[in-house]
Amino acid sequence: MQKILLVEDHASFRQTLAVLFEREPEFEVVGQAGSLAEARRVLKGVEADMAVMDLSLPDGEGIELIEEFGEDGPNLTALVLTASMDRADHARAVEAGAAGVLHKSADVTEIIDAVRRLGAGETLLTHGEITELLRLAVRNREREIRIKSAAERLTRREMEVLQALSEGLSNKEIAGRMHISVETERSHMMNILTKLGACSRLQALVIAARHGIVGIN
Repeated sequence: MQKILLVEDHASFRQTLAVLFEREPEFEVVGQAGSLAEARRVLKGVEADMAVMDLSLPDGEGIELIEEFGEDGPNLTALVLTASMDRADHARAVEAGAAGVLHKSADVTEIIDAVRRLGAGETLLTHGEITELLRLAVRNREREIRIKSAAERLTRREMEVLQALSEGLSNKEIAGRMHISVETERSHMMNILTKLGACSRLQALVIAARHGIVGIN
């Protein structure tokens, strides 16, 4: 009997999966959670073999939970169900320890079969797919390191430009707030784009927000 924990913030999707798993005699859903915190609380009171989980949760990323499996926490196999089509997200999940990644559009029978195969010790990914994802994870990690290093080189004025941009100000409004010319504001922005390796103001803002350089209210 495989004991399953479902971690998914969309209650209707999670509950539907629970009903379908319970129809199979070899599965038992021992817990359900809609967030990282709830999953951690549930795991203190139940024993599970498999976590079927989303990557995007209200209080963080499912990857945080996967990294806890098998360390000082419970020894669970993780199957990720995600709406993300980004291979970089899949790569990060595999690098963190996920045994498999399926898109949420997968047929229910495919999801159940994946859990069954993982429980039997099989792998869902081919050697080539695993190698591809791990290489992608390495490239992404190297890029994150480069961005972090670049962020540390941002000047105080460039940080001010980014923060103003995060508040929705235009280039003229930013220049007015900082008491500089529009040309100077553009010069700061070009330096920011170069340092962060961004192609646009929006991409620079996304990178800055992701790395905690600016806060988005």
